[in-house]
Amino acid sequence: MRILITEDDAALGEALRFSLTQSGYAVDWVENGALADKALHDAVFDLLILDLGLPQLDGYDVLKRLRKHDGRIPVLILSGRESAGDKVHGLDLGADDYLVKPFSLDELQARVRALLRRGKGSGNPKISAANLSFDTVDRIASIGERTLDLSMHETAVLEALLKRLGKVVSKEHLVEQIYSYDRDVGYNAIEVYVHRLRKKIEGSGLSVRTLYGRGYALEPRASA
Repeated sequence: MRILITEDDAALGEALRFSLTQSGYAVDWVENGALADKALHDAVFDLLILDLGLPQLDGYDVLKRLRKHDGRIPVLILSGRESAGDKVHGLDLGADDYLVKPFSLDELQARVRALLRRGKGSGNPKISAANLSFDTVDRIASIGERTLDLSMHETAVLEALLKRLGKVVSKEHLVEQIYSYDRDVGYNAIEVYVHRLRKKIEGSGLSVRTLYGRGYALEPRASA
């Protein structure tokens, strides 16, 4: 899952990016409203974390522009503005939650998980195929009762393949799901993650097939 953070405080922005990246999300961070507006038009995100006091374009304006073309993406406002009027205004413009600074990273993570669950329309957004189950919010994959030991990048690859089960997923799409939209990453890294993932999902009844020049497909393993 991809999260966009808009925060002009460099220390806070870096702390948020690090915390959410460690939780297995692909995270982009921009420091002004104009860059946020551009990123929201150029890429697809599963959640927007939005500061209000942004330079170049105010957070309220970013939210208004977003809601004109996308009513789906959950929005969590982070702000030092704690008046009831500010909260009501933000929620009325289309935000889904409002968290007042300062806050704990644990509370932020909990609100992120809640919004992602709500965005999935389910209290337990799991994807299951054959013997494998994956929780898209808690970022946990398991085969039966056994939890898989996956890196955050392997987890992102598995999620992308599961969401398009039986269909071809290009390397370009996998890069988008793993890295920030402005990061230049070689496709060799994707090949490494897929290679590792193949070994780790043995026993799941699934296999990753390579379609040269096209990408990969997660499919039920053929019976012997």
